[in-house]
Amino acid sequence: MTTDSNDAPAHTGPLKHTSPPTDGSHRTDPPGIADEYDTVVGYIDFLRQTLAWKIRGLDITQLRRALPPSPMTLGGMLAHLAYVEDFWFSRVVGGHWPEPWASKDWGADPHWDWHLVETSGADDLWGLWEASVARSRAVLRSHLEEHGTEAALATPHRPWSGDDTVSLRWILVHMVEEYGRHVGHADLLRESIDGQTGE
Repeated sequence: MTTDSNDAPAHTGPLKHTSPPTDGSHRTDPPGIADEYDTVVGYIDFLRQTLAWKIRGLDITQLRRALPPSPMTLGGMLAHLAYVEDFWFSRVVGGHWPEPWASKDWGADPHWDWHLVETSGADDLWGLWEASVARSRAVLRSHLEEHGTEAALATPHRPWSGDDTVSLRWILVHMVEEYGRHVGHADLLRESIDGQTGE
């Protein structure tokens, strides 16, 4: 799936009672009336689109700019969230660990995803994130088609070694937490770069 790097990939499922954006952000509000799955995925997509809005238009120098004392950068965040998408959806739910993550020695650099910005271009980072989101959508679509929504949401998955399992329902809610947290960081970083603000 190829998308314009200026926009987050669009949700492919039904979204009910949505409203168009009024702030130039190209975002679609989460549905006000929908089932559990479409509500949660609607929020994930809204947060994906918010992340894209916060990062859109920046060059690689700006994507590498931190707000001391934190070393966090918007480019690092984009790569990190690509990793998070692939870890939870492609690896944990889909059973496939794609590159560039699969062959990395994570013991040598546990934060390699955040450090990718140091050796990557802006288009590379956008492409990495967009591809991971596309894979996530494909995995979810396949999983729901195979099991049905209710069974898919309750299916246990083992993300780590050991016996601990989590459901797809847990993973989806965790993704809301993950994106929501980093979109808040992105607000501060973007404002420090060029003064852009907005919810």
